[in-house]
Amino acid sequence: MNGERPVGELLREWRLRRESSQLDLAIRAEVSARHISFVETGRTVPSRPMLLHLAEQLNIPLRERNRALIAAGHAPEFTRRSWTDPALGQARRAVQRVLRMHEPFPASAVDQHWNLVQSNDCVDVFFTEIEPRSVRTTGQYDATRATSARARSSAR
Repeated sequence: MNGERPVGELLREWRLRRESSQLDLAIRAEVSARHISFVETGRTVPSRPMLLHLAEQLNIPLRERNRALIAAGHAPEFTRRSWTDPALGQARRAVQRVLRMHEPFPASAVDQHWNLVQSNDCVDVFFTEIEPRSVRTTGQYDATRATSARARSSAR
């Protein structure tokens, strides 16, 4: 398990996040509630197809599905790609189109770590006050810092 939490704990956590009982999940997944209980308590390790099926029923994000697969001793299923990966070119163009459609209002897209990955031209106004040099030189910006900078400037 490489220091990871057991697969049963991960599934239980997601089931509780989705506000689902073991019986609800069992009915949706077409398995017995007893099997769900055995998986969650670690009495059994789900097969790869069963784990992916349960993850689908719980609408678990792909990154977390990989984590559960690894915890169960299976190989990860879903590939991680960076935003700049050529395979995501069509997705980047779609996001850019949505951002342009918001003009004249500022709109931006951030990654899971709140780094700015794309924005429309109207967002530049916001960055004139917030570390413009680092944004221009690195091309990245931590969007969580914008809130604290705005709070500091409005407190003055």
